[in-house]
Formats: sequence, C-alpha cells, structure tokens
Amino acid sequence: MANRLFRKKSVDQILSDAEHGGSGLAKILGVRDLVSLGIAAIVGAGIFSTIGLASYNGGPAVSLLFVFVAFACVFTALSYAQFASTVPVSGSAYTYAYVAFGELFAWIIGWALVLEYAVSNMVVAISWSQYFVSMLEGFGIHLPKWMTMAPGYALDAQQKFLEVGIENMEKIDKVALEAYQSAPRILDIPIILDIPAGLITFFVTWLVYIGIKESRRASNIMVLIKIGIILAVIIGGIFFVKPENWVPFAPNGIGGVMSGVAAVFFAFIGFDSISTTAEECKNPQRDLPKAMIYCLLICAVLYVAITLVLTGMVNYKELNVKDPLAYVFEYVGFDHMAGIISVTSVIAITSALLVFQLAQPRIWMTMSRDGLLWKKFATIHPKYKTPSFATIVTGIVVAIPALFFKMDFFVDLTSVGTFFAFILVCCGVLYMDYSGISKRSKFKVPYINGKYIVGISLIIGLVLAIRFSGESISDWMSMGSSAILLHKSLVIVFWLAWLVLSVMSFKYNFSLLPVMGILINLYLMSELGASNWIIFILWLIAGLVIYFGYGYKHSKLRTRDDRQETIDNRH
Repeated sequence: MANRLFRKKSVDQILSDAEHGGSGLAKILGVRDLVSLGIAAIVGAGIFSTIGLASYNGGPAVSLLFVFVAFACVFTALSYAQFASTVPVSGSAYTYAYVAFGELFAWIIGWALVLEYAVSNMVVAISWSQYFVSMLEGFGIHLPKWMTMAPGYALDAQQKFLEVGIENMEKIDKVALEAYQSAPRILDIPIILDIPAGLITFFVTWLVYIGIKESRRASNIMVLIKIGIILAVIIGGIFFVKPENWVPFAPNGIGGVMSGVAAVFFAFIGFDSISTTAEECKNPQRDLPKAMIYCLLICAVLYVAITLVLTGMVNYKELNVKDPLAYVFEYVGFDHMAGIISVTSVIAITSALLVFQLAQPRIWMTMSRDGLLWKKFATIHPKYKTPSFATIVTGIVVAIPALFFKMDFFVDLTSVGTFFAFILVCCGVLYMDYSGISKRSKFKVPYINGKYIVGISLIIGLVLAIRFSGESISDWMSMGSSAILLHKSLVIVFWLAWLVLSVMSFKYNFSLLPVMGILINLYLMSELGASNWIIFILWLIAGLVIYFGYGYKHSKLRTRDDRQETIDNRH
C-alpha cells in the first residue's frame, strides 16, 4: 500500500492526461494578462486593509517586513516558475507535488490549497463588504448594521456592553452593539449576517463561471484602476509625510514587526494563483515564469512605498483601522481623496476576489481529473469553457462562511496553508534537480552550490540567535516540556530542518536558492500561533479521511498501475 500512496506521475503522463483528458479550456492568456491576474490577486485586501493592522503593530519598520517577505517569495516564485515551465498544467502546487512526491503528498497539498484559496477569499469578501458599506455611507446610504457584519462582532459587543457599559466602549464596538440591538429576531435569536460579502461572492462566481475571456477583461480593467489609485496615494501622500512620524522606526521592536507576518504574507499569497491558469495560457512554459517574477517585483515595490507613505503621513498608532488608505487622507483633511480611495478600493478588492475564485475551481478540476475527487468536479461547460460545477461549489463554500464568520479568524489560517504549499514546491525543485527532471525545464532556478554555505549559515544563525534573541538556554530549561511543546515546537522544527538541509546539501550539492526558500518560509511559519496549527492539522486529518474514503479507491494512477500489473502477471 505504501508504494501505491507514493506513486509519482511522470511529466509525460501529466501532459498526456491534460491533453487527452478533454479539458477543453480556452487558451487565450499572454504575459500581460498573467501579470495582471497576479497583481489583481496580490494587490487586494492586503494593501487596502491588513496593511493598517501590520503598521499599527510594527510601526514604520513594517516596510522592511514587506521587503523580507517579498525576498522569501522570490525564492518560492523561482521554484514555482521552474515547475510551471516543466509541467504547464492547471493545479499549481498540487500537480507539482504529484511529480515530485507522489499521490498522497499531492492530495495533502491540494487539500491545503483548498484552505488557502477558499479561506483567503472569505477574508477578501469580508474586507470588500467593509469598504462597500463605508463607500455607501459616503454617499449618504446607510444599510442596517445587522446586515453588514458577522454575528461574532455583535455578540462580543453585547458582552462588552454588559461588562463595562456603553460609555467605556470604542466607536467600532458601539456600531456592533447597534447591530445586536436592532437585529430582527427569530425565537429571540438575533439575525445578524454580512449580506454584502455574500452578494459580491455570488456576483464574482457568476463572472468566473461565464468565461475566462470575460474574467480577463474585467481583471485588466480593475487592475489599471487600482494601480492608478495606489500611485496617486503614493505621489499625493508624499506631500503630507512628516519624517518625525518615522521615529521610532520600530517602536515595538522585532517582536512587533514580526507580529505582522501573517497580515503581510497574506498580501503576497496571490502570485501562485497564476500557475492555476496554465492550461489557458498561449505559451505557458515561456510566459508563466516571466509573469510570476514580474508581478512579485512590481507588488513588492508598491507595498514598501505605500507603507512608508502611510506611516509618514500619520503616527503608526492611528493605523489600526479597516480602511487605512482612506483614513490617512481624512486625517490630513483631504476628504476628496479619501472618497475616491473608498470607491476605487471596492473595485480593487473585487479583482482579488475574482482571481482567487478563478484559481480554486481549477485545482479541484485537476484533482478530479486524477480521480481523487468526484468526477463531476472535472466537468467543463460546453459553451463557457470553464470548470462549471467546481466554480459553483467554490462560490457556495466561500459565500456561506463569509456571511457569518469574523475576518481575523481566517487571516492566520490562510497563511499556514500557503506556507505549507510554498515549502513543498521548493522541496520539489531539489527533487527535480536530484532526479534529473530539471533537464526538461524551460526555466531553471539559478544554481548556486549550497554544499558548504547551508551548514556555515546554520552555525552563524545559531550564534546570532543565542546572542540577540533575548532568550538563553536557561530560559528554555525553566519553561518545562509542555510549555516548550506548545510555544516553541515550531522553532525546534525550524532548526532541525536547517540541520537536515545542511547535511543533505553537503551530501547532494543542493541548490542554495530553493533551500533558502524552504528555510525562510519555515521561519515565517514558526511565527504563527499554535492555535492556527491545531486547526490546520484538523483540516488535514479531515482531508485524509476523504482521500482514503474516496480518492485512494478511485485514483486513476492506481487503477492504471493495477491494470498494468495484472497484464504483466498474466505474461
């Protein structure tokens, strides 16, 4: 059974399955379209909402965190680009894992990508709703509060009201309390839900359903608008920057800066969605690598510039708001600009929602084509040439939680699934180099021999960590085994992984850049809370139940191999 779980697909097999599987997807995307889709995904809710919370926690130094995370993503993007040029098939990291690690790992990574795309889209839909409601209020249209938020916010506000009284509540809590008190009731249960988040998910799902050409056109238009407004914020905001707002640069130290890792990383997760459109590219082996690198560099520059402008215009303590770009211009008295930002933010976040809704069904389609999911997920609409059933299911899976759940619950959870996918893709490139598959790659990660560098950097890293982390060995000893397991287990995993990679790099002359991608992503993972990991592990367990209940039995690779074994035995 173990051999069957880890059977790999050859590149030729995957390409043949895609070609003869009757995918029927329309091949119309070029480099410009792919870069546009990448920017649409990356420059979304991250730059228009979560950037405020990250700046509030870390101060102006968060701009350096954007540089660091972009640096981490470059190594991952290079690895994605090599895979995309070798296996130009929809499915993203799921397909790549099938080539490098076998079926079980492919399923695990595919299941993790479901978490990444579906959950991140819930965040984007909820963020869109907040900006949309704010925009309507700017035009004098006020929706009932119980129609515009998750019930959790209203219930928390009611609890706070009972504990401290309304005079000690913040403005945002008073709005949530109004939702609780004014909501219609069924059996004395208040009916509170985020209707705009559900409606925008329905609209975008419909757009994705009717065709890639329509989605491309809508995405290109929205990206032009959003890049225009971001440049306007950067250029216009420069005139209001006060250098004293950048002092202190890191008011809460490295801990404050790193607390924004999930929010900052969430801003960058979209670049891998480009690889899910491989079967709709005119020339995927040439265009996908270019598009990934281009959009990552463009977005990194935009993020760093806008963070410096925001933290220069107002003190970082003022930025814990849901719409930081509009807020800073209101703060400096430029209300006209704030109004324009509110309107264009709605358009900008819609484009991010569009790309994620585009990516998720294509991963399900590919998994279904391999027999690991119900074959209905591979259905292509005869007229629209899109994975129709998978698109509808994606819309339902995103829209219903977006109606009822709080946004902050999802942000960290999305990052866990993404880090996991990124690490496996970087590991996959090392396997491709070792097994010789890289010879078929049209694009290769630049090779730097890590034979000695990885091990030497481990020693330097340990010395620096002991000297500057503020934690001595005696501090660890005083924590006790249960506390170390709960709070430090991911840090231990990081150092052990570095040690293993040092040994393997020395033995197999591993390429340095994918190794750096693995280590940086693993380090960023260790900065996330243990609760997110517990939920992620439970999610993977649920996925394994589905795999062994359905996928293992219906796997086309297993069925094909069993048939071949039967034929061989007869002869």
